[in-house]
Amino acid sequence: MIRLVVCCVLLSVSLLCRAGELPVDTARAHKLRPLEVLGVKQSAGGGATTEAVTRISGAQARRLDLNAAKGVSLVAPNFYMPEYGSRMTSSIYVRGLGARMDQPVVGLNVDNIPYLNKDNYDFDISDIESIEVLKGAQSLLNGRNTMGGQINVRTLSPLTTTGLRAMVEYGSANTANASLSYYGKLNPKLGMSLSARYRHTDGFFRNGYNGKRLDCENSGSLRWKTAWTPSSRLSFTNTALLTLNRQGGYPYASVQSGEISYNDSCGYRRTAFADGLTVAYAGKRVVVTSITSVQYLDDSMTLDQDFLPLDYFTLTQARKEWAFTEDLFTRGSRGAYSWLGGVFGFYRNIDMDAPVTFKDTGISELIERHRNDINPTYPIHWDSRNFLLGSNFEMSSQGVALYHESEYSLGNWLFEAGLRLDVERNTLSYRSHTSTGFSTVHLLPDGSEEFFSHRQLDIDDTGGLDRTFIELLPKFTVSYRYEPLTPYFTFSKGYKAGGFNTQMFSDVLQQRIMSEMGLSSLYTLEEIVAYDPEKSFNYELGFHSQLFDRRLRADVALFFIDCRNQQLTTFPPGLVTGRIMTNAGRTRSLGAEMAVAANPTGDIDINLSYGYTNATFRRYNDGRADYRGKRVPYAPAHTLFAEFNYRATPIAFYGITPSISLSARCVGDIYWDEANTVRQPFYCLPDAAITLSAEKWSLRLWGKNLTGTKYDTFYFVSIGNAFVQHGQPRRFGATLRFNIN
Repeated sequence: MIRLVVCCVLLSVSLLCRAGELPVDTARAHKLRPLEVLGVKQSAGGGATTEAVTRISGAQARRLDLNAAKGVSLVAPNFYMPEYGSRMTSSIYVRGLGARMDQPVVGLNVDNIPYLNKDNYDFDISDIESIEVLKGAQSLLNGRNTMGGQINVRTLSPLTTTGLRAMVEYGSANTANASLSYYGKLNPKLGMSLSARYRHTDGFFRNGYNGKRLDCENSGSLRWKTAWTPSSRLSFTNTALLTLNRQGGYPYASVQSGEISYNDSCGYRRTAFADGLTVAYAGKRVVVTSITSVQYLDDSMTLDQDFLPLDYFTLTQARKEWAFTEDLFTRGSRGAYSWLGGVFGFYRNIDMDAPVTFKDTGISELIERHRNDINPTYPIHWDSRNFLLGSNFEMSSQGVALYHESEYSLGNWLFEAGLRLDVERNTLSYRSHTSTGFSTVHLLPDGSEEFFSHRQLDIDDTGGLDRTFIELLPKFTVSYRYEPLTPYFTFSKGYKAGGFNTQMFSDVLQQRIMSEMGLSSLYTLEEIVAYDPEKSFNYELGFHSQLFDRRLRADVALFFIDCRNQQLTTFPPGLVTGRIMTNAGRTRSLGAEMAVAANPTGDIDINLSYGYTNATFRRYNDGRADYRGKRVPYAPAHTLFAEFNYRATPIAFYGITPSISLSARCVGDIYWDEANTVRQPFYCLPDAAITLSAEKWSLRLWGKNLTGTKYDTFYFVSIGNAFVQHGQPRRFGATLRFNIN
């Protein structure tokens, strides 16, 4: 393994050195716009992508109230990021791919910082300049866990923006948002900005057990950004971001009773820091870019894991994570040939404590009753009415990748081909422990009991697991550039890393206890903990077009995805406490996407996007049922977004420009289980806003889910009980912004 990593690094260095010797067309090399250094990697030629992409400008993001990665859900066709649980819950589904836990299928870059943990995807971002959503496997340039796409968020640069920007907002459920940013230049080549943001909400859901609000939240962030161009060839950009989050969450309602009611507290706390440095140098022959990041995550989740007004069990998961990434790449061109190549490396370490506390009802229903039904003459009584199943983990991941992409122009034809070698090693050290006991009694004919024996259970299991993954990820694209239509075809391989089911250790320990009592175990550690990588083979055919002097833009894509070992989140058989990531044999996904943007006049903007996905199991049998032909759960079949924005003539004397924006976001059907017995039908959420804009300020009055549509964003089954989370109700608010240069 070490020799392979060293060879990869030496090979990449040699490629970079060799690149510096090539005669390069510097005009094409400068397409990367290195002096801005905020654009993430593009194709080898540095031009517009020939794949399905959704671009959202800063103005549109403010108009649609998109201030986080989760906001692009439904705006981009076939892209669905439901809102449920807490900020830790950042499940993403794209074109039938996705999972509720562990590795994501979509990567996230914010100002070139690649976030490695999807549990840290959901945070508010101030002063967005643009959002780019690339769909289809982006593994060639971005590596692991981007088999469904890539989200690139770019914030304003202090070299192009100056002055003070402020925002205050108030809405339903006592929801308040505020941000304050200052952008200044120390000299023409050096700029800095400081941005602060705060959010509070009382939440929309109450716990019927105690009347308390569940989804209340207080969160904030602080961002310091520096941009420096000491020369026309060299530039630096550094972004440091601190985010804090304290919230309730997990307003899961029982399907049977329709009520949210549980007796133990739930909540989520997060402190996160990320710093990313991008350095770009434009030589006479090539452009070389280095992107370095350091990330820290400290979070804790507390759950009433049964979500009932009964004392079954609770979970506390506390985690500290460090991550480091380095991406070094170079690009250049010579005549009709362009290339991009580089090396990427990362290291990630996680320390986690995840104890499960069994309480009275859990002991009685899940342990004592199960045992006593088998041997009623000699029933058992637990020593205490609560005990701890302790789980401690240290997990590390490290990897290195080499990638290269070539682009060749032949008249109007454009050919692109590339290959990535990805090497990753995951290790897990664990300690699973408990100290408890029980007494066995003899049940006499008259109903009385006499002591028979006592058994002390002191279990302390330690061990380690490690896995190494090596993947070759090819990609090929051919397109024909002929205005106003640019058709293209792309083949690519996607890859999502394997891992370990840490949430199942408490259940494995529970099974150990049952075996100590003479009962058979349902599964062993080796069977339940590790899961394999997910791989996909992606075929996409589409076109981009621009008509009527670019007043009408249309993008259409057809796709087919053959997915092997798709990772699914399931609950194992029996009355268990954890979730498990499993591999579902083989699935296939096919569908279509369409996006239209029209600007018939300078005062009207119309945006429409639609996505259709048919994702089904081709091979999946979990030992209880065969799901061949069934729809893949949690992936919506349809997504629809429509927006109409009209800017009226400015009002004389006052200098105020009124505008009105109408939009709707629709999604469905969504199947909630592999058997397709439960689903969320297609639904739409209409929004509207009226904005008054002046030179230095704007006031926006808005309403969301104006029809009060009732819908569900999540469904699951735990210890035999079904739960859902309802979507947010109708809400209203006002947003006031100031820009003072």
